[in-house]
Amino acid sequence: MTDESRVLRIRHVTGFSYLGNAESSYNEARMTPQQSSHQSVLDASLRIVPGAVQSNYRDYFDTIVTTFDLHEPHERLEVVAEATVHTFNEPHDFDAVTLSALRASPALDRFAEYLAPTTRTTMSGDVHEELRAMRPSFEDIGAGARDIVAWVQDRVDYVRGSTQVSSTAQEVWEQGQGVCQDLTHVTISLLRGLGVPARYVSGYFHSDPDAAVGEQILGESHAWVEYFAGAWVGIDPTNASSIATSHVIVAKGREYGDVPPLKGIYHGGPSSALGVVVEIVRVA
Repeated sequence: MTDESRVLRIRHVTGFSYLGNAESSYNEARMTPQQSSHQSVLDASLRIVPGAVQSNYRDYFDTIVTTFDLHEPHERLEVVAEATVHTFNEPHDFDAVTLSALRASPALDRFAEYLAPTTRTTMSGDVHEELRAMRPSFEDIGAGARDIVAWVQDRVDYVRGSTQVSSTAQEVWEQGQGVCQDLTHVTISLLRGLGVPARYVSGYFHSDPDAAVGEQILGESHAWVEYFAGAWVGIDPTNASSIATSHVIVAKGREYGDVPPLKGIYHGGPSSALGVVVEIVRVA
């Protein structure tokens, strides 16, 4: 294998513990990587403790969703997702469509849900005006997207634990700190403000380019952006990079609220997250 492709083995563990017992719970997991032109899923499995019958469907955004219910008392819910994924570099023509051509195309109607602001991606008009004043022309969508990412990186520092999953793009902008989810929400908001459809992508990121084949690293659940410029093009605001063989796609949506790895409802005492462990091995 070269840097044009690689095979990654991923193990993702998450879940909840309960004070006392949860008498029952109803859950959805979005933890299975997608087949796409960027990647081929060689195998994937989901293990649930306590054991539960699983059912799969694809949601509106074409993400694989695993549903399962538990109807016996349990103090802990653990979900272990494992997958082997062959990833590829995809060259893109960033100048395929100009902003003027995009505005005149039927794509804006087709991707209307990726243009409307959501709770986490709403930002004040002052921020959008500042962007337009800084760079009046965004005819080259690809160059504009890269400039936006550079601006976001200049204004928002990546600081682990600095925000909550409910944090909005405006809150992150004002405090000047966030994590990958937040940089993604801010970038999406700015792209949509220009009339460019943009969507949230969640997945995994192999963060050590020097890791040897067979070496296990603590990986990351990660988030980045895809914007439409005649085709969907990925860009990573956290790393200021294109999407490469270190990225594994799991879910897509308008914002984080469409793609949480695990969510559900339960009957019982207070709960707390088990924390998240992501282990990645480069197989080839």
